[in-house]
Amino acid sequence: MQCSWKAVILLALVSIAIQYTAIRTFTAKPFHICPVPNPLNCGLGQDVESFDRMCDEYPYFNYNSSRKTHILILATTRSGSSFVGQLFNQHSDVFYLFEPLYHVQTTLIPHLSPSRYAVERRVMLGASRDLLRSLYNCDLYFLESYIKPQPANHTTDKLFRRGASKALCSMPVCDAFSPSDGNIEEGDCVRKCASLNLTLATESCRERRHVAIKTVRIPEVNDLKALIEDPRLNLKVIQLVRDPRGILSSRIETFRDTYRLWRIWRATGRKPYNLDLTQLTTVCDDFLNSVSTGLSRPPWLRGRYMLVRYEDLARNPLQKTKEVYEFLGLSLEKSVVDWIHNNTRGNNDVSAKHKYGTLRDSAANAESWRLKLSHDIVDYTQTVCQHILDELGYKAVNSPEELKNISLSLIEDKTFIPFL
Repeated sequence: MQCSWKAVILLALVSIAIQYTAIRTFTAKPFHICPVPNPLNCGLGQDVESFDRMCDEYPYFNYNSSRKTHILILATTRSGSSFVGQLFNQHSDVFYLFEPLYHVQTTLIPHLSPSRYAVERRVMLGASRDLLRSLYNCDLYFLESYIKPQPANHTTDKLFRRGASKALCSMPVCDAFSPSDGNIEEGDCVRKCASLNLTLATESCRERRHVAIKTVRIPEVNDLKALIEDPRLNLKVIQLVRDPRGILSSRIETFRDTYRLWRIWRATGRKPYNLDLTQLTTVCDDFLNSVSTGLSRPPWLRGRYMLVRYEDLARNPLQKTKEVYEFLGLSLEKSVVDWIHNNTRGNNDVSAKHKYGTLRDSAANAESWRLKLSHDIVDYTQTVCQHILDELGYKAVNSPEELKNISLSLIEDKTFIPFL
């Protein structure tokens, strides 16, 4: 008997759900509905038994002002999120993690494409929210269920981009570098630090006042509503957006195989009949849904959401970083300012051209897509993404001449005031 394609998809989703349920059931450390009191998180004292009773009776108690700030950088691939992440990674009191949800994706849906299988993307959300909640509470052991092979004695060398986190490359996690060592290169961290001890990483997380996580694996801010409303967290979302034309251009250059048909279109001027258009439409649809929610200012986002255009950050990185830090209530350390000065002026070194690198001429990079895309591709992108381009203040190109005229800015001066 032959199965219909709908039945096959249903069976696949059921299988994924079973995998996730098994992971949640057999996780080494169970998820606590109400965490043990921590002096950084609440002022209820250290009586655990009475604390548990209070959690049962008053689930929406108020935390004091000394609790951690939990920061989520919400972005999409090739929107400048690695750069923004470093603005927090350089802060001495921030515990920063680079794309921990990568492990959720590779475990639950290992063959997920960024541009397809919208239903499968949603399947990840429950697991992703649980992992984020645990990480913000400095429970890094929760990650072990998703790291393959599973860590032995809470030790692993398989954490994705471990070297992108300064906290994971310095004391107490790694003793290869001294506090006087300035910017630790990711490659040096991987080579010189021993395997990652998650117990030491947890200790490092608890010692710091703030936790920041960068992800491109949450489609919209709406998907974070349960976490934002969770009174046990102090979650604030920085949504990073970028001109879809710039995102598309960067993906064509970076993911050459995945975007091979776009490259053919650019080279020949003829759009392939089997071009995967969702590689573009998904970006614009997610942006529109998420930004529309944020700018509509629902009560659950009050004081929790800030919209940042990559182009504004690229043109005036220090000023925009000050605004972001002010919104979050963080002090802008000299180390962050120095990093901005050293990483936004451009460099011809090979390392500056790495696809996940952050060293570049940020202002010139903001509209470099104009020299890389054909007018046909730009025109198509503007048609498909018209609503989000208008919402975010990106101007349309009306001719091939305008496209190449770099002196003609395509970015409106537009201020997105956080909902305080």
